[in-house]
Amino acid sequence: MNKTSGINRRRFLQTAGTAAAIAAAGPALVGAAEPPSDPVRIAHIGTGVRGWDLIKYTGSHKGAKVVAVCDVYKPHLQRGLDASNNPEVKAVTDYRDVLADPQVEAVVIATPDHWHEQMLIDAVNAGKDVYCEKGWTTSIAAAKRMRAAVKQQGRIMQLGHQGRQWPAATAGGDLIRANRIGPLTFVKVGRYFNGTPDRAPWRWFGNYSWYDRPDPVQVRADLDWEKWLGSAPAIDFNERHFWHWRCYWPYGTGQAGDLLSHEMDFVQTVLGWGIPDTCVCAGLNAFWKDDREVPDTWLATYQFERQDCTAVFEGIMNSNRMQTPEFIGRDGRIIYNGIGQDAHRYEVYPDAPAWRMGDTPAEPAERFDPAAAPSQPTHMEDFFEAVRTRKPTRCNEDEAFIEAATLLMSVESYKQKRQVRWDKEREEIV
Repeated sequence: MNKTSGINRRRFLQTAGTAAAIAAAGPALVGAAEPPSDPVRIAHIGTGVRGWDLIKYTGSHKGAKVVAVCDVYKPHLQRGLDASNNPEVKAVTDYRDVLADPQVEAVVIATPDHWHEQMLIDAVNAGKDVYCEKGWTTSIAAAKRMRAAVKQQGRIMQLGHQGRQWPAATAGGDLIRANRIGPLTFVKVGRYFNGTPDRAPWRWFGNYSWYDRPDPVQVRADLDWEKWLGSAPAIDFNERHFWHWRCYWPYGTGQAGDLLSHEMDFVQTVLGWGIPDTCVCAGLNAFWKDDREVPDTWLATYQFERQDCTAVFEGIMNSNRMQTPEFIGRDGRIIYNGIGQDAHRYEVYPDAPAWRMGDTPAEPAERFDPAAAPSQPTHMEDFFEAVRTRKPTRCNEDEAFIEAATLLMSVESYKQKRQVRWDKEREEIV
């Protein structure tokens, strides 16, 4: 097993630039010109909440072979090794050791969002293809650098929006373009959570809805905190920042990068309209009065001016109701059956008067039957196939840029307390 020794934060940041420069010469050194293997040899960087899900998938899929696992927290590293299904898998605590490994063809990045830019750029410069979890990054400048690096190095990139794997998304878009529900003027998506003070949203420990708090002394002993912080502000170990990083601005973009990104990417998958023209966003910590910095209520309204359409995202963390994607036209509406990444069927309803309590639910005019649709690869299988064929993925760097710009428009609107606009020529939020 390849285990790197701990280094202090100053030294780590100093050497990161050197490592990136070395990695820039990587394709010639790591055999990137060789035909991709089958199964694809993959390394996982980050095996926390989402990362553990991903390695359990790749570790059991015939299209992939997990050859290395990287994490700075020992228990997460161990569970990644256990899920790899490879007795010869390498254990690594510095992601740059993964990138220097000629055996690795592709990496899966599932770290806190503030790490995505550096890891992705270093990976493609080292000749690796990349599957990266959403939200793609935390600034427009970073998104531009990431997109440019992928294109310059000719690498394959997939962003983790599983809603793109469902035929229902494409079929719904075809129906809208065929004018089956009339002119589309309104789209509504959202996410809702609820909980109790000891089981609050985003306050789990190591996996979704795990609320048993590990001993913080042991956590600190098992964690390389300085490596975990990376480019984030240097602070003493804070277990709430480590476990609940989505609640704090230095590491991500709150509901925008975690939840809105999924829902608005599903809107992009259905409609293909690109980055919205404007956004107005209001956020508030309305219910959870803990030390979280990012709002528990996130309401973003987007305008697609050329299409005369409004899209609204509702993020509410004190209710368990579910807002599935709705596409509303003058003559009817399409209602999907689940949140963005799970929406695999829909029903079409004609326009009708508002529903009143006691009314008999309306019958849909049409239903989408997933069993009748042609089968297609899962989102990760699409990535495996792209690595082998060098054809673009469903959610490549261009689509990832659209996702990043869309979610960041809501963040900028919230922080500036005003409507923001997307400048298409400059590719900037103004």
